[in-house]
Amino acid sequence: MDVRIVAEAFDPLEEIRQFQSRHPELARHCGARTQFIGTMREHNEGDAVRAMRLEHYPEMTQARLEEIAEAACIKHELSEVLLVHRVGDMQPGDDIVLVAVWAAHRKAAYEGNREIMEALKSTAPFWKREELEDGSQRWVESNTEG
Repeated sequence: MDVRIVAEAFDPLEEIRQFQSRHPELARHCGARTQFIGTMREHNEGDAVRAMRLEHYPEMTQARLEEIAEAACIKHELSEVLLVHRVGDMQPGDDIVLVAVWAAHRKAAYEGNREIMEALKSTAPFWKREELEDGSQRWVESNTEG
């Protein structure tokens, strides 16, 4: 399991490639891999968004992401999880989160990936501040439903 919080832009597909190169057994033992890549939108709640700052409390956030990934591994019998989440300043189109899971079968991979994303969106301690096109700023009160 690899769970990381990063402050810089990352390439989700390169992250997956590197992870798989460190774990060649996945290709032999896992019949399924699913991946979710979350990207910053240029709109939210009907407003144009120019930029966003994603803040977190490092130790608390890291621990919670690890708990989420571990729980999904156990429940869905996942072989591996790669979770990379970005923090800091970002622009529309920037990748924010990658969740990739490997499992013996597709059902476990799909369900495990979705469960990780939904738990992350609803329970991980991140705070989003958006900068709107008119120059005003606001804290995002709630996440979009899955």
